[in-house]
Amino acid sequence: MKRREFIIKGVSAGVVTGTSLGLGGITGLASALPPQNAYDLVAVRDGEPDVMFDRAIASLGGMTKYVKKGQKVVVKPNIGWDVIPERAGNTNPKLVGRIVKHCLEAGASEVYVFDNTCDAWNLCYKNSGIEKAVKDAGGKLVPGNTENYYQSVQIPKGKRLKEARVHELILNSDVFINVPVLKHHSSASISLAMKNLMGVVWDRRYWHRNDLHQCIADFVTWRKPTLNVIDGYRVMLRNGPRGVSEADVVMMKQLIVSADIVAADAAATLVFGSKPQDIPHIRIANEMKLGTMDLSRLNINRIKI
Repeated sequence: MKRREFIIKGVSAGVVTGTSLGLGGITGLASALPPQNAYDLVAVRDGEPDVMFDRAIASLGGMTKYVKKGQKVVVKPNIGWDVIPERAGNTNPKLVGRIVKHCLEAGASEVYVFDNTCDAWNLCYKNSGIEKAVKDAGGKLVPGNTENYYQSVQIPKGKRLKEARVHELILNSDVFINVPVLKHHSSASISLAMKNLMGVVWDRRYWHRNDLHQCIADFVTWRKPTLNVIDGYRVMLRNGPRGVSEADVVMMKQLIVSADIVAADAAATLVFGSKPQDIPHIRIANEMKLGTMDLSRLNINRIKI
């Protein structure tokens, strides 16, 4: 067996075990499922990104539960890198496009999509496939590449992060949908829903210099997304956040959806093969009561396509 095959198979085995232990598995649970409107989190697997989201949002009561007629919606995927979808550095375009479509069908007046990218924003938007997916679905793309898009906000409950410059779309939106891709991250260990919020601020360098994990949790005290949708269709297991090649990626076909950002991150951490308590910003956010990482307290719908 080649070294890469050994690594991928080893991590994948850990993912299967972690998911089974953390989320309780999928089989044999139908009789114990709560009513649709009682679900706190939905975990879907083995489908295409758009189909998995269809099933997840229906399970949670439909997009009209989160988006009302005439509201302005901002969707924040990870579009940070000038790489193709197969590299898994960005959120899957099929998923982003389907979320935009659901929002418009729910009656949203406008649906905007943006990210403060690391590579050139126009190339990131195009080569990720997200630009076409959003336009085809009827959404609007806005860049985040210049400081004049950002306004200062105070974060009174933050311990290390007391203020930040936040993109105007977040400040002016009625609904905020956070759509990260699940992947390895060299600084934060793993990049998930809370980490994805670094893409709505201008000065990310401050976070890295001043206790990154605490700053990630602190920002959640300012505004929690309305809904968190974690893309685990293709998962970058190493060399994140950009990755080096498709050799860093394994196909997992998983999706986690929850309004509780801490719970969503905790569940996705198990999918990755890690433990929530081992990721400092998840543990800190749990201690700050910004959500729960104790999945045993939640009503979880597990769907296998």
